[in-house]
Amino acid sequence: MADSYSVNILLADDDGDDCLLFQDALDELDLSAALTTVHNGEQLMQLLLNSPELPDILFLDLNMPRKNGFECLSEIKQNEKLKQLPVIIFSTSFEPDIVDLLHKNGAQHYICKPNEYGILLKVIHQVVTITPRLNFNQPSIDEFVLSPESCFNDASADSAARRNSR
Repeated sequence: MADSYSVNILLADDDGDDCLLFQDALDELDLSAALTTVHNGEQLMQLLLNSPELPDILFLDLNMPRKNGFECLSEIKQNEKLKQLPVIIFSTSFEPDIVDLLHKNGAQHYICKPNEYGILLKVIHQVVTITPRLNFNQPSIDEFVLSPESCFNDASADSAARRNSR
């Protein structure tokens, strides 16, 4: 059963194959969603700043040309027009210190890009269905990472141990 509203998703990712997989996953899910893609940080910021309407969710890759995801996140969260936009970090790597920094800088969630298509489907569905219910509230660091454990292996144990020692 499709959701009762359409979700406008913006994906900022320089990897064309990842963009195609993301679109395929959205098409396969039983969601009403429209996807727009940009391939570098400059395109992203121009689109966001010049659009009369913001997307419902931004999936943001960290390693992009011209302007990386860290710079874009910082600009988004410092801009009055953009700061309420839910930003989902969508990256190939998992480094606990970086994840903690992204949480502190206002990202909504962190996803380690899964290697399996079935997991990608589940993660995208999870984000698209839970993000509107959060009403722009950022979850705690313990609920920040949505990636399946297979994406980041032992790094999550390191991160949990570090959080528990605080």
